[in-house]
Amino acid sequence: MLICRTFGDIRATVAEWRRAGETVVFVPTLGNLHQGHLQLVELGARHGERVVVSIFVNQLQFGKNEDYALYPRTLDADVGKLESVGADALFCPSDTEVYPNGIEHQTTVAVPTMTDILCGATRPGHFTGVTTIVTKLFNIVQPDKAVFGIKDFQQLAVVKRMTQDLCLPIEIIEAPVARADDGLALSSRNGYLNARERAIAPALYRTLLGARESIAGGERNYALLEARAQVALLEAGLRPDYFSVRAAKTLEPAGPADQDLAILAAAWLGRTRLIDNVTIRIAG
Repeated sequence: MLICRTFGDIRATVAEWRRAGETVVFVPTLGNLHQGHLQLVELGARHGERVVVSIFVNQLQFGKNEDYALYPRTLDADVGKLESVGADALFCPSDTEVYPNGIEHQTTVAVPTMTDILCGATRPGHFTGVTTIVTKLFNIVQPDKAVFGIKDFQQLAVVKRMTQDLCLPIEIIEAPVARADDGLALSSRNGYLNARERAIAPALYRTLLGARESIAGGERNYALLEARAQVALLEAGLRPDYFSVRAAKTLEPAGPADQDLAILAAAWLGRTRLIDNVTIRIAG
């Protein structure tokens, strides 16, 4: 696996693959890789001949009171994991390579409407940080396709909208949620959970499944369903941030005409913020 640290190196590598007629698939990450990330790489390999993974802990998407400084940097271990699943190149630039003028002077990319709700309501500026770095990485790597996980459902929706609105010639591939045996969605932040919290954490997914079963059974009073779910999370020992039934494409609150729904939730468990979602299609 090639390791590239500069724009010039990764662009030259990708250009060579392109000249050979190979399709390039890109998997952007923050590092501290787990099995869910490796599944993104494996999925990418099924969609193209070459897979590029980036590791960059992007300060622009972390809030003032969030865990940027504490976010685990595990590059050596990450390299071994990526080699084990056959990634072709790793792009791991420095902060100064990505933000040569500093983040306070960085031109930003913002997607309206979809980014000030749900996670965006309690993490102001987060999605602008995401869309800015993704746009920069797309421009640097210039892939044909990019893989994003459905676990970060709002992020996926925002990136798809941004890619469409900016006419970027990149196909977005959606990767299923990777889960532990007890249903907990895999996340780098799960490492912050202590043993007691880890035992409680799967209640988030169970509550989402219960809500989906209620909708499948005919429940259409989404406000009541959301209220019941928040109580269930509290009783399980989590502190809910939100629990919401939304139109899957727009992320607007679900209405009677919406058939493709996403049920999204975020909750705190100790100092760890967990997110998860399930989807359902209902008959019109």
